[in-house]
Amino acid sequence: MPKKPKEFDFETSLKELENLVESMEEGDLALEDSLKNFERGIALTRACHKALSDAEQKVKLLMKDQNNKDELVDFEPEDDQD
Repeated sequence: MPKKPKEFDFETSLKELENLVESMEEGDLALEDSLKNFERGIALTRACHKALSDAEQKVKLLMKDQNNKDELVDFEPEDDQD
């Protein structure tokens, strides 16, 4: 039976990316390890970017014009004026 793909966790991926950057900035890694970290960092960056783009599209769909027009609108937070 095929395994179910693991669900993407944005926060965990972002934390891993931050850890990779810190490790590389220290400059104590061998070249091969730095390249592996860089490659992993690029993959995480792309996955996080895709997750953010997907979330943005979902918000746009949820904020669709009240008249059910097929036009998407950008999300604009309401100003809290107490």
